[in-house]
Amino acid sequence: MVTNATVADLWRPCEKRLAGFYDVTLIVGGSWLIALCAAVKILLPFGPVPVTGQTFAVLMIGALLGPRRGSLAVLAYLVQGLAGLPVFAFGGGLAAIAGPTGGYLIGFIPAAYITGSLAQRGWDRRMATTILAMALGNIAIYACGLFWLSCLMGGSSRVLVVGLVPFIPGDVLKIVLAAILLPSGWKLLDYCRLTAGKR
Repeated sequence: MVTNATVADLWRPCEKRLAGFYDVTLIVGGSWLIALCAAVKILLPFGPVPVTGQTFAVLMIGALLGPRRGSLAVLAYLVQGLAGLPVFAFGGGLAAIAGPTGGYLIGFIPAAYITGSLAQRGWDRRMATTILAMALGNIAIYACGLFWLSCLMGGSSRVLVVGLVPFIPGDVLKIVLAAILLPSGWKLLDYCRLTAGKR
């Protein structure tokens, strides 16, 4: 098993130009995947923040691409949205960042970096550590999101009711899914390498 590597590191070319093209392709592709998952949203009747597939995509991209490529993919996604492309849950433009979801969007950057850093240390290869890595990534998203939402709501005590509590069941489901997919993926990769080596 390769240590200190993410899944993306396994296929990174050694040649410098190809490696650069490989990294850029993963970063752009990751940003598009986040945009695609943003289209999967459920509007809640009692809050301004929707349930989306963005968080799952961000955390998985961080784990698969690593801290540098993962956070750059999120940054590329945010730049596309700020440029006016309809990649956010509510479209694009500066208003989306200034609105109630803005803090969560900014929180995607440290979340991808955290999960990527932990995956680079092998945390995505066992279920227990994958769950912890994904939970820490989620905490980073909520820390930024709730801070900004609280500012917009004038420090209202309802910030947790509208910005945290409704999302916990969905986040638990996403974390469990990641905890199944990532270690299983590594086991499959190890099996493929093992069988290929015996040929």
